[in-house]
Amino acid sequence: MAFDGAYLYAVKREIEQLIGARADKIHQPSRDELVIHLRSREGMQKLLISTAGDSARIHLTQVTIENPAVPPMFCMLLRKHLGGGKLLAVRQDGLERILFLDFECVNELGDRVQLTLACEVMGRYSNCILCDENGKIIDSLKRNADVTRERVILPGFPYEMPHRSRRLHFMETDDDTILSALLLAPDVPLDKALVQLFEGVSPLLAREWAYFVCKGDAVHTHAMTQAHKERLLFTLHRTADMLRSGDFQFTVLQTPEGQLRDYCFLRPEQYGALMVVRPMPSASAALDEFYSKRDLLARMKQRANDLFRLVMTRLERVSRKLQNQREELAQTDKMEQNKLWGDLLSANLYRLQKGDTTAILENFYAEDCPQVHIPLQVNLTPAQNAQRYYTLYRKAVTAKEKLSEQIAQGEQELAYLESVFDVLSRAESEADLLLLREELCEQGYTKKRSGKQKPPKQQPPMVYRSEDGFMILVGRNNRQNDLLTTKQAAKQDIWLHTQNIPGSHVILVTDGAQPSETAIRQAAVLAAYHSKARDSAQVPVDFTRVKFVKKPNGAKPGMVIFTNQQTLYVKPDAQLCQSLAQKL
Repeated sequence: MAFDGAYLYAVKREIEQLIGARADKIHQPSRDELVIHLRSREGMQKLLISTAGDSARIHLTQVTIENPAVPPMFCMLLRKHLGGGKLLAVRQDGLERILFLDFECVNELGDRVQLTLACEVMGRYSNCILCDENGKIIDSLKRNADVTRERVILPGFPYEMPHRSRRLHFMETDDDTILSALLLAPDVPLDKALVQLFEGVSPLLAREWAYFVCKGDAVHTHAMTQAHKERLLFTLHRTADMLRSGDFQFTVLQTPEGQLRDYCFLRPEQYGALMVVRPMPSASAALDEFYSKRDLLARMKQRANDLFRLVMTRLERVSRKLQNQREELAQTDKMEQNKLWGDLLSANLYRLQKGDTTAILENFYAEDCPQVHIPLQVNLTPAQNAQRYYTLYRKAVTAKEKLSEQIAQGEQELAYLESVFDVLSRAESEADLLLLREELCEQGYTKKRSGKQKPPKQQPPMVYRSEDGFMILVGRNNRQNDLLTTKQAAKQDIWLHTQNIPGSHVILVTDGAQPSETAIRQAAVLAAYHSKARDSAQVPVDFTRVKFVKKPNGAKPGMVIFTNQQTLYVKPDAQLCQSLAQKL
């Protein structure tokens, strides 16, 4: 990722525009995130601080982040100390990945004090530390209780800067010093040398410089010509001027398939046609675009850990039980043999004696009457041995009936749990999780939580519109799937669902008209996208009229049977789904 000191410098310029704003609200959406609402004359802005190892950053955000019902302790501490505080300054030491936010606040005695929020953006070592006017730590998002380390992060200890390697600041270093440092650098590829030589430079930026210098060739530091050195100094000065003037070209890089790969404050040329370069209006907008979906998934996974464990445990348990039952059912196939042996023993009792271990008899039910070897128990009479095989036969018949019923119930439960897991993996808000918890409680998988709790509000189905104007409704969870299919949809509407794959119910609203092939295909794409097969290449989607869809009595939420269906094979397309949603 490209969140280096240079990119942080660009973010700093954006946050500096809010100097004089006041901290109005402070939230902590997850263990590693803080959101500070800064109120100024121009309006409200949200400052996001993330210390997650794979997405550490600080920037202004337009993304709405849902907050937990009970704020964590560090959030309460920030509200106490920073609430109403005025932003005085935004500082960065060189191109170090630390941003200091100075606030003028009022303490408990009514005195004005200056507090500093140190936002350290350093991968898995990222942290957010609140310090007083004397430089002592009030508290931090992540504590370091190991007093044997060189740097201790605990309340009451003085704040110390992280260890800083001696590297050059390319915006302030003269040309002779840079060229001299290159001569002393190891003989490695130029981009790797630039990362080690300059402070606040990411591999992406270093590769872009090296691409400009070497015109795409691989050149080592000791093999640089005078032309290479002149081109290097030129691109360093150009980048420095861009940072000083604020004349940025913020971009997000994505593959031709639409997967986001990186971001930068300039337009990279090193990838050629391998990457699609999308311009962005600001540094914060680029970060929002790059991280918003990933953060949502991580946040939902963190909040739904207990549900994931519950569903996975039940899935494994039901799968093992089904496997054992199928093995038992396979063994019941011998029941006809037991009845045959009982008949043969009953017909030949006069030929057998107690104590025989084997009865060798002719099978008069088969052609040519082949001999059959029937094992006997020596402690039983011939008649008792015959009755024993009849008993085994009757037990097998009963077991086959019961096992068939239990296997059918187990397969239904397995399908239901897989649908729950699919909904859980696609949950996008706390409301989705609350509704899912309530559904699992009603089905007996969890216990109702103690205390008075406000019942979750059922959200409306997701609404799309095909390119030729047909409305398409998509259920968010199993209960909404039932409501959408059995209550809201008209009989002539089109019902769609992925074939034998967990997913949402999709309704193509026809209003009595004949739907176009385009509308049906786009509804099928939506059904494939809102399913477990979202990342597959070709997904079978069944569709039929709603009047042919029935919900059996006693069936679990989301479970239906249908007839008269047709099948389409489509590829899930995120961009198409997004464009159909934007047409509303």
